[in-house]
Amino acid sequence: MSWTPAAVVFDCDGTLMDTERHWQDARDLTLRAYGLNAAPGFAERAKGLHYTECGQLMADEAGRPELGGALTDELLAGFRTLVAARPTTMPGAPELVAHAAKFAPLAVASNCPADVVETCLSTAGLLPYFDHIVVPDDTVRPKPAPDVYLTAVRLCGADPAQSLAVEDSACGVESALRAGLRVLGVGPWPGEEAAARVDLWVRRLDDPDVFAWAGRRAARALAR
Repeated sequence: MSWTPAAVVFDCDGTLMDTERHWQDARDLTLRAYGLNAAPGFAERAKGLHYTECGQLMADEAGRPELGGALTDELLAGFRTLVAARPTTMPGAPELVAHAAKFAPLAVASNCPADVVETCLSTAGLLPYFDHIVVPDDTVRPKPAPDVYLTAVRLCGADPAQSLAVEDSACGVESALRAGLRVLGVGPWPGEEAAARVDLWVRRLDDPDVFAWAGRRAARALAR
């Protein structure tokens, strides 16, 4: 982390906003509503997936693939309810975003619906910092495809190789790396092999080294 990115693209769920627990709760509620059970390790396999893929994965692993559409609808409805009741930022996220906005254009690349991302960020007071919000649509494939990151960097007018992604999931890291970005990983230690794929892995965004790195670049930008 000795360089200054031309753009910084943040994931939202589990990176900026503490919403991964809401996805987990929504998955559990949905499975219970249909009397289904997930196989061991399902939560990790589902982390970072687009909600449509997650709904189908739930159905497939429960041996009821025909319920994919219904589970997807139930999952998203449950998540919206939970996240609206308690949107919370991840530790250090507001401070890092404020620093980064002083030296680079910012974007969000998320697998969540746009209205959920925008509502969460608006409630947290973070939305004004971001120039672009990119989510999957008819032409932009969800993570782990590289589309959301490629689109975000293009909209920021930056070169992917000179841009930084901030991610918490294996799915998101794969998306960012396939798009050619460098990656700051955040969250529980993913193991040596996974951590070796990114520039730096920290447990939380308020890590002193990350704050010092961002603060120095923000100070230089303001001094120009």
